Amino acid sequence: MVNVGIVGAGIRGHMYAQSLAGFPGAKVVAVCDLDPQAARKVADEFGLAAFTDHRAMLERGGLDAVIVATPDFAHREVAVDAARSGAHLLLEKPLAMTAEDCRAISEAVREAGVQCMVGFENRWNPAIRRIHDLSAAGELGQVLTQNILLSNTYYVPTRMIPWAARSSPAWFLMSHTVDAALWIADKPVTSVFASGSRGRLAELGVDTWDVVHALLTFGDGTTANLTSTWVLPESSPSIIDFQYKVVGSRSAVDVDLQDQGFRQAGGSYTWPGLLGGEIDGRLQGPPTWMAQSFVSALAEGRPVGPGLDQGTLVTDVVLAVLESLRTGGVVPLAAPSAA
Repeated sequence: MVNVGIVGAGIRGHMYAQSLAGFPGAKVVAVCDLDPQAARKVADEFGLAAFTDHRAMLERGGLDAVIVATPDFAHREVAVDAARSGAHLLLEKPLAMTAEDCRAISEAVREAGVQCMVGFENRWNPAIRRIHDLSAAGELGQVLTQNILLSNTYYVPTRMIPWAARSSPAWFLMSHTVDAALWIADKPVTSVFASGSRGRLAELGVDTWDVVHALLTFGDGTTANLTSTWVLPESSPSIIDFQYKVVGSRSAVDVDLQDQGFRQAGGSYTWPGLLGGEIDGRLQGPPTWMAQSFVSALAEGRPVGPGLDQGTLVTDVVLAVLESLRTGGVVPLAAPSAA
């Protein structure tokens, strides 16, 4: 049995607790949040011990794994302390928002001899996995270019996440698409050029980027074009717009993940999607399957992944995107060192 503690009792922390409730081989036993009411709410719903200090949760002992579901900027301290306690880690993406924090987390994990999964949940998205499998099998041929759009309505930065001003579409959304592009291309990024705009969200009290475009160039000269925005109208049928196109030398794939073929009209016109919700009382969808994969691998003694190297690589690319936005120039990236 893998005993799990969760740090962060917001939307994601609650989702992880629900995803693992009753799942074979795993038992969530504790939850921690700086907000005592948030911690108590999740604890009461799932029968967990509640904490407001992650160190107290770790000192209680008995945890085989810790899920870090804190905001983008708040991973390092919890992850390092959890690793040093001997717990395996599932960290929300991005691994961290600075190279220094990535190094600190990586060093703590390796010194402790524990495992770390970074939460790139789209590796459990059936459509993205299918594209990856086609590429890995050679059915696409050489991947020549990828065009990926992942955006949210205003709801996300203005009401869903209170810390949006400390993040951006690049961190919150593009870390997903950078990981997917690298996973499918299976080759290193050598340079990044980015452009974007800001101002509209700042007018609403959230001083961050409205729109970010990034061009990734790989070592063989092929490319990936990524776009993420936080300024879609709230009247949009879904809070998420996700579209993925891949062109290879042998074939191409075009996937519209926005409505997933399900549209509902009534008081309003919505695209509620199919990758979520419950079946027979159990939560479904990519983040749920990711969490279940994590605990199953630990229970069976298998390695978990994507891990530290991929998490660090994605952070490096997003940092290059932000540097290009700042300077207006192309930012070169060094080839990743051998593990």
